[in-house]
Amino acid sequence: MTGGGLLVAGTTSDAGKSVVTAGICRWLVRQGVKVAPFKAQNMSLNSFVTKEGAEIGRAQAMQAQACRVEPTALMNPVLLKPGGERSSQVVLLGKPVGELSARGYHGGRQQQLLGTVLDCLEQLRGTYDAVICEGAGSPAEINLRRTDIVNMGIARGAGLPVLVVGDIDRGGVFASFFGTVALLSREDQSCVAGFLVNKFRGDVSLLEPGLDMLLGLTGRRTYGVLPFRHGLGIDEEDGMGVPPARAESRAWGSVSLRGTVRESVVAPPVGEDVLRVAVCAVPLMSNFTDVDALAAEPGVVVRFVDRPEELADADLVIVPGTRGTVRALEWLRERGLADALVRRAAEQRPVLGICGGFQILGEHIEDDVESRRGHVEGLGVLPVRVRFAREKTLTRPEGEALGERVEGYEIHHGVADVTGGTPFLDGCRVGQTWGTHWHGSLESDGFRRAFLREVAAAAGRRFVPAPDTSFAALREEQLDRLGDLIEQHADTDALWRLIESGAPRGLPFIPPGAPA
Repeated sequence: MTGGGLLVAGTTSDAGKSVVTAGICRWLVRQGVKVAPFKAQNMSLNSFVTKEGAEIGRAQAMQAQACRVEPTALMNPVLLKPGGERSSQVVLLGKPVGELSARGYHGGRQQQLLGTVLDCLEQLRGTYDAVICEGAGSPAEINLRRTDIVNMGIARGAGLPVLVVGDIDRGGVFASFFGTVALLSREDQSCVAGFLVNKFRGDVSLLEPGLDMLLGLTGRRTYGVLPFRHGLGIDEEDGMGVPPARAESRAWGSVSLRGTVRESVVAPPVGEDVLRVAVCAVPLMSNFTDVDALAAEPGVVVRFVDRPEELADADLVIVPGTRGTVRALEWLRERGLADALVRRAAEQRPVLGICGGFQILGEHIEDDVESRRGHVEGLGVLPVRVRFAREKTLTRPEGEALGERVEGYEIHHGVADVTGGTPFLDGCRVGQTWGTHWHGSLESDGFRRAFLREVAAAAGRRFVPAPDTSFAALREEQLDRLGDLIEQHADTDALWRLIESGAPRGLPFIPPGAPA
């Protein structure tokens, strides 16, 4: 028997599809429903490694956590990892299969994958009571509809009802809802069951006349109005992976997750001082979610920087992962950040390189795979030589550092030959410069506290890590808040009918429909 399903689409990118999908998943699992997330195709530089060694988008990994199930490659069969403005690495069922330009992908390769993604979805629906699918961008991107496998292509192929989410905080939500439906073909429109308003501020009674008019215009109801809440979100996924420079965690939420930190002003430090962390906002930054665990710590202030003078007052500088190691290294040199990092290392001021950042801190890089630039000199502050291999390393390592257990995950083509220093995870440490390929290591609470104590001592700060901060518990709190939002502000009985029975029959066609 095939389980129920629902596709959460959006009027735009960042309308709230990922958040709504996670919220519906957490609401369902709390009702005793066995549920899984699914996104046919994801474009993201923030990815995760499953236990079987498959690479998927971090948003789907977090949605799996909302479902209280282990993430698998079936939940995100196609992952596109941008390598620039016009090309991406294509990851199929968790493994890289090559680089394609946008024209090459949309020109034929994407449509060839429809059977694969439908098969993955069918396998999930055969195992779970319900599968909540997330679309991408807008379903009304008429220039891409012919090859679409993530919005209406998957909805029609799998017979899924579609719920369209609109961000009312941007404005124009009624026009966006109506226009989205009106630009779809008759067959696609028959899948669109209705709407869900996201990020509403104010008195819902003032909105209700508009919702009634929308029902009259489209024949489709609104399934809920979710209020605006600070600090909501799950791991970022779309775009080029570069958050706004100098964004700070002193505001609501954390740097990228925006919800890892409790919905309140960041707690005061336990000790007398705060600890300032500067993250170099390198191009094609990947897995910048690594710093969320730091931003969750009371008294730790995280900011992204792009100028050397912004490193001056930092107690810790992080060179994060990147999809373009050589390009990021050139960017650091162009900006003067490379010289500042070398000076910091010589002055014994803490620097942490993660994945691509670790490679940048080494002596040299041999890259005939990613940039194809051959031999490139690194910053030379760690005794490491890196050679890029065609096969990608995808693992979930465990180990010990600073007397604490650590878990992480690795996603990289670079193979590091460590020739000196003190061992640190898979990398090394020289003085106060640290390097590792391990993403996610700072989510291990004991290790994070030990590392921050080392940083504080080296920086001369009277900072004390909070003894009770649990990053995993904060994530669970966040997912429960998303579930609460759906339970309290959506028509859950009507949502369940959609999931179980599909879109209502006889939904009207709204002209003009899709162009020929």
